[in-house]
Amino acid sequence: MTEQLDESHWEALFAAFLAHDESASDAAHDEQHIRRVVANARALALVEQAELAVILPAAWLHDCVMIAKDSPLRATASRLAAQRAVEFLETSGYPSAFLPAIYHAIEAHSFSANIAPRSREAMIVQDADRLDALGAIGIARCLMLGGAMQRRLYDPHEPLPQTRPLDEHRNTLDHCYTKLLLLAARMNTAAGRAEASKRTAFIETFLAQLASELP
Repeated sequence: MTEQLDESHWEALFAAFLAHDESASDAAHDEQHIRRVVANARALALVEQAELAVILPAAWLHDCVMIAKDSPLRATASRLAAQRAVEFLETSGYPSAFLPAIYHAIEAHSFSANIAPRSREAMIVQDADRLDALGAIGIARCLMLGGAMQRRLYDPHEPLPQTRPLDEHRNTLDHCYTKLLLLAARMNTAAGRAEASKRTAFIETFLAQLASELP
């Protein structure tokens, strides 16, 4: 963060705020997801020379309001999280000059909200969150969420879709094709694209190996 802000103080406050509200999580959006997104965002910010005073609060608080993945209101979650985060930051005395940018970075991070990021900081927070949907951790989260939502692993007649319509609401692995394998092409930053490419290759290898093991 900028020199006038005590980074460790604020990050401890963000963590305490999230820990106080255990409802702001699901099987794939827990405390460790937040910490991984923060680590991703910090790494991208250093490469892209972006403002940590915006990026770190936004990364910590991006999921402070959670709505179930299968809810028709899911697309509103990021805006609600942005509002709640800014309210918390205001009452905590966070410098007001950063709040509009933090709000936008949070509202724009969500895939389902479909809000285009307008700042470098918002691009980085979006990339950081999407990186956590890729690679080994992305596969693990996909499977965790599918199990929690009682979805089967794959369509037994055509496990990896080739001719059938995609149906991620029944088949967990279809989520790879409706979202995960598309993310690398939608990354905003050069550093994000490079890491996403590596993690996407791992998902492709996993799917090929899984297909080879099925009857």
